[in-house]
Amino acid sequence: MDCLDPPWCPFGHFELFFLAFTRTSRSVWFSVFAPCVAESTPPENQTSLHENTIDIGRRGTSCQVRRVGLNHDRYMKEAIVEAHRAQDVGEVPIGAVVVKGDQIIGRGHNLRETDQDPTLHAEMVAIRQAARSLGSWRLTECSLYVTLEPCPMCAGAIMLARIDRVIYGAADPKGGCAGSLMNLLQDPRFNHQTEVVDGWMNEECGELLTGFFRELRARKKRKG
Repeated sequence: MDCLDPPWCPFGHFELFFLAFTRTSRSVWFSVFAPCVAESTPPENQTSLHENTIDIGRRGTSCQVRRVGLNHDRYMKEAIVEAHRAQDVGEVPIGAVVVKGDQIIGRGHNLRETDQDPTLHAEMVAIRQAARSLGSWRLTECSLYVTLEPCPMCAGAIMLARIDRVIYGAADPKGGCAGSLMNLLQDPRFNHQTEVVDGWMNEECGELLTGFFRELRARKKRKG
């Protein structure tokens, strides 16, 4: 029996399936009132789980990323804003933000040259601010967005802070420790592994760095 469109069909969004399978003369199996499998359009502010699930794989590493309420573009753009702030003060343009829920709880950009401190990478600054915001060094249920793949120092800090997820833009083939040279963040020998999403807004993040070093080389050439 076909379930027709309302108002004729009394079952609304359900379709009646009547299946009979005779195994013995005494046993008849029925399946009734199976839910209709027709897909419905989700509300404007809601997306389906299928749409929220993407598969990202690079350099032999694959992971399933479930974007539960997270807007990667939005937060990576905030990290790019921080990278521009670094560039404005003559630093290599790298920026980072730490997000918990839908709130940015930590921001940072590269300040290594400004303060002559080798630990003041964007991730380190953002992690310190996030820890102060929460009043705890444990940054569980937090995500870190950074425009450049984390170095060994920053990857170590991310693990020690128990950050759940790292989303980075441009890869760093000379110093990246989230998949390029090695993957410290997902090494099973450590007691904490971090989900990694690589290459998010890769072109925008990469252009920041290439443009900065292009200008730096041109400036040195003019002086020379």
